[in-house]
Amino acid sequence: MAVNVETLDKLERKITLTLPADAIKSEVDSRLKRLARTVKMDGFRPGKVPINVVAQRYGYSVHFEVMNDKVGEAFAQAANEAKLRVAGQPKITEKEEAPEGQLAFDAVFEVFPEVKIGDLATAEVEKLSAEVSDEAIDKTLDILRKQRRTFAQRAQDAGAQDGDRVTVDFEGKIDGEPFQGGKAADFQFLVGEGQMLKEFEDAVRGMKSGESKTFPLAFPEDYHGKDVAGKTADFMVTVKKIEAAKLPEVNEELAKSLGIAEGTVEALRADIKKNLEREVKFRLLSRNKQAVMDALVAKAELDLPKSSVQAEVDRMVEGARADLKQRGVKDADKAPIPDELFRPQAERRVRLGLVVAELVRANELQAKPEQIRAHVEELAASYEKPAEVVRWYYGDNRRLAEVEAVVIENNVTQYVLGKAQVKDKQVSFDELMGQG
Repeated sequence: MAVNVETLDKLERKITLTLPADAIKSEVDSRLKRLARTVKMDGFRPGKVPINVVAQRYGYSVHFEVMNDKVGEAFAQAANEAKLRVAGQPKITEKEEAPEGQLAFDAVFEVFPEVKIGDLATAEVEKLSAEVSDEAIDKTLDILRKQRRTFAQRAQDAGAQDGDRVTVDFEGKIDGEPFQGGKAADFQFLVGEGQMLKEFEDAVRGMKSGESKTFPLAFPEDYHGKDVAGKTADFMVTVKKIEAAKLPEVNEELAKSLGIAEGTVEALRADIKKNLEREVKFRLLSRNKQAVMDALVAKAELDLPKSSVQAEVDRMVEGARADLKQRGVKDADKAPIPDELFRPQAERRVRLGLVVAELVRANELQAKPEQIRAHVEELAASYEKPAEVVRWYYGDNRRLAEVEAVVIENNVTQYVLGKAQVKDKQVSFDELMGQG
């Protein structure tokens, strides 16, 4: 039958649904009879409860269920016949006036918008590239050596230097009063590695075993300890032991200790380079994907379904509450988090999702099984037992769906880069990795 769709706003629509009242009554009676065969009530044997008693107890809830089911089915059928792509859940209200023997409902809902993507040939995208240099391999090798360093006690008259491990006793006071966390005995830290505030490290550097010193220390305004943030304390520190670090030599022994089967320095450096190149590839892909998505959003015209945006806002608010709960915040589920805090981000997510979906549909950029397999194998390659990781991904449809979404985004990225005006930019390894 023809469905009359009324346009209320850009994306808002209304459909009037009618249902035969006797069909509703018949379904309610049928469900109550089935319920009567299994329901347990005091004073009656199972299956022997009179239907009028069952109706009195459960009639309202059964009627509500039937109405929900039937109206939902009618709406889905009407939307399908009208070829509507419904966004979110419809708001359904019963009408006071209806044809005799019928029940009538108004369903108000939103539809997904038409997405217009402009000429991608005029889009400008900056595409980053980076290489793994010998310097990057050397830095990584130094980090691996530091993780395996050993310490030997310095001579009694030797001063503490950067890289040394020192054991100290200290006590701090503010206006002559001790404060929580301001005192420790046999406390160890590495000089020059940022484990302590700069003033503390500066005071200890050059001190010898057995020496004591008093010095002022100004806590930063944003210091994590709220009670002392922005205040100045007087500290007394006594150095009890100084140990010099010894890094392992870059040799076959180090290579073997790091799991290199060949046991050569060349093989170790090659393994480090391979791992760094994998990380560089993923980071470049992420940065270039972001640039592509920004260009796509800028080139697209569409109206946003309010229901989709609100659903995304609700998800983000719940995510924020879950994060607070994980951090131990009391009554995190009742935390007053305003929707407006997340609305701009939610709008961007919905906009981007609709634009990407349209581009994928129009250009057949769906993820192919072989692409998903290749991506999973690439993710698994950095683990000790790649085959087990591959099985782990393929053992859960949700994990595979996440991989599929990434592959689709990669397909979209490659498609747009093939159409847009691409400006290549070489960046250093450190810049890409966020090391300055």
